[in-house]
Amino acid sequence: MTPFTYLKKTEKQRMKDLFTLLEIPSVSAKSEHKKDIADCAKWLNNHLKSIGFKSRVYKTPGHPIVYAEYMVDKKLPTVLYYGHYDVQPPEPLELWNSPPFKPVIRAGYIYARGACDDKGQTFAQIKGLEAVIKTTGTLPVNIKFLIEGEEETHSVNLPKFIRQNKKMLKGDIVVVSDTAQFNKNLPAVTYGLRGIASVEIFVYGPNRDVHSGSFGGAIANPVNVLCSMVGQLHDKNGKVTIPGFYKDVKNLTKWERAQFKKLPYKASDYKKALGLNDLQGEKGYSTYERAWTRPTCDVNGIKGGYQGEGAKTIIPSMASCKITMRLVPNQDPKDICNRFEKFFLKIAPKSVRVKVDKHGGAKGVVVPTDGPWLEASGRAIKAGFGKAPVFMREGGSIPIVGDFKEILGLDTLLIGFGQQDDNIHSPNERFRIIDFERGCKTSAVLPVELAKVKK
Repeated sequence: MTPFTYLKKTEKQRMKDLFTLLEIPSVSAKSEHKKDIADCAKWLNNHLKSIGFKSRVYKTPGHPIVYAEYMVDKKLPTVLYYGHYDVQPPEPLELWNSPPFKPVIRAGYIYARGACDDKGQTFAQIKGLEAVIKTTGTLPVNIKFLIEGEEETHSVNLPKFIRQNKKMLKGDIVVVSDTAQFNKNLPAVTYGLRGIASVEIFVYGPNRDVHSGSFGGAIANPVNVLCSMVGQLHDKNGKVTIPGFYKDVKNLTKWERAQFKKLPYKASDYKKALGLNDLQGEKGYSTYERAWTRPTCDVNGIKGGYQGEGAKTIIPSMASCKITMRLVPNQDPKDICNRFEKFFLKIAPKSVRVKVDKHGGAKGVVVPTDGPWLEASGRAIKAGFGKAPVFMREGGSIPIVGDFKEILGLDTLLIGFGQQDDNIHSPNERFRIIDFERGCKTSAVLPVELAKVKK
């Protein structure tokens, strides 16, 4: 029996097991689900043991971490798989077409919170490896699993755990399945992610809200000032105006530009999907280059003044906004936050008081595109999906990938099985059954291909 025939034979049981996992409301952001989180870690621990892994649940100051390993021979490559079993809060519940923790199948999709992010994808990794173990009696590489329960709450305890267990987590490459394919017909290997830097701005005016008729025109309005300052963050060509913002940004390679040009793209389809009349961004770059490989500066939320029903004629005493800057490799979040603060305080008028809270962030990462690991992952994707993958970057961030590089010195293969429209973090999260099956197949082939890489 081959791994693929084993997967076909166990299809119903795999789906049953996945549903059991999805039924556990492991919402890390809510204290009321603390027991559910513990139950989910315990379930995964027992399931990994049943396959043949040595597995253990590690306590942290927050939610537990599941660590498992299947060691064959120290001479073989060691692959560290990462995933997370915690999920986003399901609210607003009224927008779900079925209860978020009662998985159902509709029109070829599994609907449940965590179906794609990240229980379904992590489970595909596990079941693919199980197929190899059960049909060959072993694995062609050493495998280590690190599955956390705090990814959706910023992985606050994981970096410390990695530092404290560097020897245990030692390996040659990391595999993460928490990204997406290019589209439903075109699989992808993601070789890069943007980083992130986060700040919050506070603009203070009068010591209280005051009457806009009595004081309007005589004092600064914090909301007006904040909007004016935010408007100075970009020039007419869409470039960020913070001095030194681009100093560490590297240009794309010829290989990267060639890969992006191969990708199917229609501006009309892109606009239609988002309900837009036109696109906007940094001049001189394509849509994918802007979204995946260029740094950005965006307001995520802004508040100030009266927000209730009807009118209230005031000049508010303060205004604030949250800003994130997506970074590319070589940009340092602390440096960018410091540069932002210096620039924003410089352009602030004396009529208001401005405060910048710097929240730090994570560095962007790129896997070497000329290495054997990326080639091996491409072969595995082709075997699992039946089509050669494209190579792409993603604009989002997975901060722990940077920690793997910084702490363990390991690059990461980003092999996602989901789709961009799987509604992760939103109501009606879903995962196509065919993508789950392809993910299991890819995960069964991947260790075979990685075993061909010489240590």
